Amino acid sequence: MQQVDGRRARGDESRRAALSSAVNTASVHGLERLSIGGLAGSIGASKSGVAALFGSKEQLQLAVVAAAREIFVATVIEPARVQPRGIRRLTALVQLWLDYSSGRTFPGGCFFLAAAAEYDSQPGPVRDAVVAALAEWDGYLTASIRFAIEQRELPLLDDAEQLAFEMLALTAEANSRSLLQDSDVPYARARAAMSARLLMLGADPAVLREGGLG
Repeated sequence: MQQVDGRRARGDESRRAALSSAVNTASVHGLERLSIGGLAGSIGASKSGVAALFGSKEQLQLAVVAAAREIFVATVIEPARVQPRGIRRLTALVQLWLDYSSGRTFPGGCFFLAAAAEYDSQPGPVRDAVVAALAEWDGYLTASIRFAIEQRELPLLDDAEQLAFEMLALTAEANSRSLLQDSDVPYARARAAMSARLLMLGADPAVLREGGLG
C-alpha cells in the first residue's frame, strides 16, 4: 500500500484553507484586492508559505476563480441534475441559483457577477477564466431550456438563448439590488418575473409550483 505523503497532505489542506478565505474576501472586495501578503495575514500564515502555495498574485486569482467555480457547480448545477432534463431541471437550476445568491454562499453575493463587473474591460488570464466560468453556466442553462423546447414543455418558445439571457438578467438584477438594499425582495420579484415568463411560454403551472416558481 502506498503511504500518504504527509507533507503533501498538509500542503493540500493549507491550500484549501487559504482558498476558502481568499474566495470569501474576493467576493466582497474583488479579485484585484487579493495579495499574497494580505492572504497570509488573514489566515495567520507566513508570506513565504502562501507564496509557496500559489506562486504569484495572478496564480492566486486564477486558483480563486477555479475554487469559486467548484463551489458554484456543487451548489447549483449538481443538485439540479437529480431532476429530469427539461422544464423540471430548468426550474431547479433557477431556484437553486436564487438560493445560492440569497443564502450568501459567498458573502459578497454571486462571486461571478462581482468578478464580471470587475474584469469586463480588463483583458488577461483572470478575465478569461471568469468568462469561461460564466459561459459554462450560460451554456448549461441554455441547454436545459433547449431540451424543454424539444420536449414541448415550452411550446411557445423557439429561442433558447433569448430566454437564457432574460433569466440571467433577472438573476443579476436580483443579486445586485439585494446587496444594495439589504433585502430579499428583489429575489421574490425575480422569481415572480421568471414564473410569469415561463407561463407565457406555455409551461405547466403545476410543474412551476412544484419547482418553487409558481
